[in-house]
Amino acid sequence: MKKQGAPEYHFFPSDAAKVMKQLGKEALYKYLEQMLLIRNFEIRAESAYLHGKVGGFFHSYMGQEAIQTAAVGVMGQNQWWSTTYRCHALALLLGATPNELMAELYGKVTGNAMGRGGSMHFFTDRMLGGNGIVGAQIPVATGAGFTLKYKKQEGVSVCFLGDGAVAQGAFHESLNLASLYDLPCIYVIENNQWGMGTAVARAIAAQPMAELKAPGYDMKGYTFDGMDFFNCYAGFEHLFAEVKKTSRPVLVEVVTERFRGHSISDPAVYRSKEDLQKCMTRDPLLRYFQTLVDAKLIDDAAYQAMDQKQKDLVIASMKYAEESPWPDPITLEEDVYAGES
Repeated sequence: MKKQGAPEYHFFPSDAAKVMKQLGKEALYKYLEQMLLIRNFEIRAESAYLHGKVGGFFHSYMGQEAIQTAAVGVMGQNQWWSTTYRCHALALLLGATPNELMAELYGKVTGNAMGRGGSMHFFTDRMLGGNGIVGAQIPVATGAGFTLKYKKQEGVSVCFLGDGAVAQGAFHESLNLASLYDLPCIYVIENNQWGMGTAVARAIAAQPMAELKAPGYDMKGYTFDGMDFFNCYAGFEHLFAEVKKTSRPVLVEVVTERFRGHSISDPAVYRSKEDLQKCMTRDPLLRYFQTLVDAKLIDDAAYQAMDQKQKDLVIASMKYAEESPWPDPITLEEDVYAGES
């Protein structure tokens, strides 16, 4: 097997102080609250799973919160969004409530998909569902970009994918078509360093991915630091304006880390405790908090109060899910086909 050292990333240039000044205190607090909600939701949902309240698959987004928070913060909810089976965060950011998402995990009729979708299939009006098949959302996102162009509608199609999906044929076919047709698509590779137990260096030959692969499709490629909200925000702001202006697709690699195994059933024995502890020192929430502390915009008490508020919301959602009714089995075959409009 080809031996490969650590890739030399060329991160998008950014200035945290500039972004903070642009956003202001209210928006900075909002994004911190969103990241804390995601973190608390994942922690409590994971606990519910381990207590037998949740079944099926479960893929945590812990460690990656800054990426999608920044992306939605820049581009707003009114784009077309596609993602993987690691879909809890995006659903929350696009307006789904903790109540409906937790109830979905519990399999209850009050859930986001009436208890039928589970962890991998959350959706909203603008989120084209989580997808349980590696890379299958990439053609869907490309189709959304084609629809925007064909109907002469404003907006972009944003597609999140994992590093493992880069080796799928759907990735290459989709990027090729998006470039040929000048589609307003933003493809975001969330490189959390590991596939399902396989280090990215042992799975993907060309790294850094976006920088090396994008030119093959006559596209621009960018690399962001996924553990740094401010780098992600500045990067997404730049390319969002670019895609709206040019109607050309772009490819982004966001270098991040996941703090859990691939899924809840993955003990992640392929990672040493030392490596995990090292990556957690770059926790995007703590880095964001420290940046605000250094700017004298927040203190420990305010942070703890904000964290407790989000924790209380999630605990309340667990009570809601627990008390919600189970679906009636007689409804199992309903809603297979779309109803008449």
